[in-house]
Order: sequence, then structure tokens, then C-alpha cells
Amino acid sequence: MPTTPSIADCAIVELRQYTLHPGQRDVLIDLFDREFLESQEREGMRVIGQFRDLERPDLFAWLRGFADMAARQRALEAFYSGPVWAAHSNAANATMVDSDNVLLLRPAWPGAAADLPAERAPPGASGPAPGLLDATVFYLKEPATPALLDHCRERMDPTLRAGGARHTAWYASEASPNTFPRLPVREGEPVLLGLALFDDAGALDAFAQGGAWQRDVAPGLAPWLARAPEAHRLQPTARSALHA
Repeated sequence: MPTTPSIADCAIVELRQYTLHPGQRDVLIDLFDREFLESQEREGMRVIGQFRDLERPDLFAWLRGFADMAARQRALEAFYSGPVWAAHSNAANATMVDSDNVLLLRPAWPGAAADLPAERAPPGASGPAPGLLDATVFYLKEPATPALLDHCRERMDPTLRAGGARHTAWYASEASPNTFPRLPVREGEPVLLGLALFDDAGALDAFAQGGAWQRDVAPGLAPWLARAPEAHRLQPTARSALHA
């Protein structure tokens, strides 16, 4: 049986954002939390977390990791040709308008994602898990440079931590070709993804309103940005491993 990597050992990560038909998000989440967690991990991938976007009622977001690109290809081929997907693919696909909004990523530096929690509630858990994840995609003019990553380590991450983030992680674009074209990914868009897990919406609001990011981070970050960042307030599902 393939080995499921820990989050810290995931050298490749996908951020997957699905646009769903109105009213279908909870249908997909119930199916996902019941059928698509352990079944994917048995094939050698790690489901890092899955979320409701609180500001986009028809958006479902999740993160999935792999040991490397070769392991990704093997795991995806095994899962999507296997019995669990065959049994439930029609029901899952019926909820979706679009599933191609996918960023292929890697840890921005060694240890950049080693701090994320990974304890999942057992099958049958219900209701949202605690915490609120701020997931921000920074669109870059060029692939993340050492100077940008220094700014991230020295300014961006410490500002989030000082502002109440309990856990953080940073990912940059992975330039390897997509070796599983059955599932498209967005290519040619260099990004930096920041994840910051807060205790709750109040803690995230307090950070946002405190002004430290605008004062201490945004001016230095601006020269690297191709356009405005895309921020998501993500509520963990009942069985998301990534939660407070």
C-alpha cells in the first residue's frame, strides 16, 4: 500500500477551488467528508483540509498534498480509476459548475508548511470544525524570488503571528508540467499562497482591522505583485484536518 505523506513531507500541494451549483455545497461536503478522505489517502496522497468559503456561498475549497510529482501521478491514477471514485463520481460531479480552478504549488522554503495541524475528526462528525483560515493568493510578476521570500519570512509571517494567527504556511508555484492532464491546473500564473489559521472570525477581523498588515507589509510587498491579492475566509468542514 502506498505511504501517505505527512503535511510536512508534501513537496507538492494543490489548492483546488470548485464553483458549485446553487445550494449544492453542503451536498458535496457531506459526500466528501464521508467518502473522499481516507479513500484518497490510501492511494498515497494527503488531504490537508477542506472548507466553505464564507464570502462565496457556492465555492468549495480544499488542499491536497503529495510527496513529489511522480507520487502525485501514481496516486491520482489509482484513485480516479478506482472503485470509490467510480461509485461516487456522478454524485460529486453533479454538484459542480467548474472544477478546473487549481493551483499547483510547493512549500515556499524548507519547513514553510511544517506547522499546520493534521488531526481529523472521526467519520460521522458534523458541523463546522473550529477556526477560520485566511487563504490569500498573491499574484506575482515573476516566480517568487529569494528577496520576496525573505520579505515573507521577515515581515509577512511575523506580522500574521503577532496578529493572532495560530498556524501559518507558505506555498509558491510549482513549475513542473501537469502529468495528470485529466485534471487541469492553471499554468503560467506565478503565485505565493499564504495560509493563516485564526481561532475564529473575530480574531481574523481584529487582525484585519488592526492595520499592521497595511502599515508594515503591504508597501514592501507591492513591487512584486502583478495584481491585487485574492483573499478567502475559509471555514473548515467537520472533518477537515486543518482546523483550530
